[in-house]
Amino acid sequence: MTPRFRFIERVWATPYGETMTSSKPGMTRIVAGESAVPKRKRAIEAALAIGLVLLIAVGAVVASTVSRKTEAQAAEPAPAAELKLGYFGNVTHAPALVGIKEGFLAEALGNTALSTETFNAGPAAIEALNAGAIDAAYIGPNPAINSFVKSQGESVRIIAGAAAGGAQLVVKPEINSAANLKGKTLASPQLGGTQDVALRAWLADQGYKTNVDGSGDVAINPTENAQSLKLFQDGKLDGAWLPEPWASRLVLQAGAKVLVDEKDLWDGAVTGKPGEFPTTVLIVNQKFAADHPETVKALLAGHAKSVAWLNQAPAGEKAAVINAALQESAGAALADDVLARSLANITFTLDPLAGGYPRLLQDGVEAGTTRQADLNGLFDLRSLNEVTAGAGSTDRISAAGLGQD
Repeated sequence: MTPRFRFIERVWATPYGETMTSSKPGMTRIVAGESAVPKRKRAIEAALAIGLVLLIAVGAVVASTVSRKTEAQAAEPAPAAELKLGYFGNVTHAPALVGIKEGFLAEALGNTALSTETFNAGPAAIEALNAGAIDAAYIGPNPAINSFVKSQGESVRIIAGAAAGGAQLVVKPEINSAANLKGKTLASPQLGGTQDVALRAWLADQGYKTNVDGSGDVAINPTENAQSLKLFQDGKLDGAWLPEPWASRLVLQAGAKVLVDEKDLWDGAVTGKPGEFPTTVLIVNQKFAADHPETVKALLAGHAKSVAWLNQAPAGEKAAVINAALQESAGAALADDVLARSLANITFTLDPLAGGYPRLLQDGVEAGTTRQADLNGLFDLRSLNEVTAGAGSTDRISAAGLGQD
């Protein structure tokens, strides 16, 4: 019987690209580029490889999602560990004095520690705020405007009012009118401060030229308040435009008389409240507010409680608390008559009287202490209105188109 043989042709490629063949019994045909592994095994391996790729891809997506969530949680605003607050040892800053002394601010801030620093005038407080030495401050409106303008709206926001009124031009008894001021020397707390700008604007309305270097028809020497009192007592100063209690101190303790009460210069046309003008506001560093909105809202809650207390407390209790706070912050309490006169000239209010700010800006421009600018964005009263609404108020405090409310 003739044996049967199965001849299978073998095909392969040489290293030089040539195709070689061979036909031998019992050999399997192998084509160049094709694996000798059975097809079923190859299919299993391919499926495993695809599964591994899919698993890696799913893991990457999960990891990415977790990472984004973690980053988002880290970026969420959190309460500040500390709030550094600036204010003046003046009766016009009584909301700060009372808020600190009675613990309203610290209580509202909860776990956020409160530290404080006192200043003599607004420009110095603004410098500290811009340098990060403080986070918020009670301050006059003009320094707040100056900072906003110089930073092109990036530095501060006014978040509440604190006090209105309480500033006067007090002079020697022999000065009876503006006509007597030519060649005289007057003081203000600091160049570019609220009272400094008010004095320069009023003198301009009387036809006098003043310069920031102290020259002009009337010399204006920016002077620390306590020093103004001494200089006036020594006869080296003819008058000063001052906030309370310093106007009252010159009148009651140094024999000065009132030539101009600033409330008479505000008829209510722009503020809606005749006789009221912005004297003290609460401002906050814009970056701090963005990083710690809940801390700012807590500060406002304590501030609102302080203002409410000032408007409701019996006169005797109010005077005692303010004097105790002044003793701690300024080193001396006030005489009863000085404090009583000061308080009679001030209205404590959460309303910053935003409608008056275009006029304040224009006064600063004409006085040479600031430049013309758009004030839109200066105010952010949203948290304030949330606080007052939570306390039951239905009156919304307006930013007068200069920000958010």
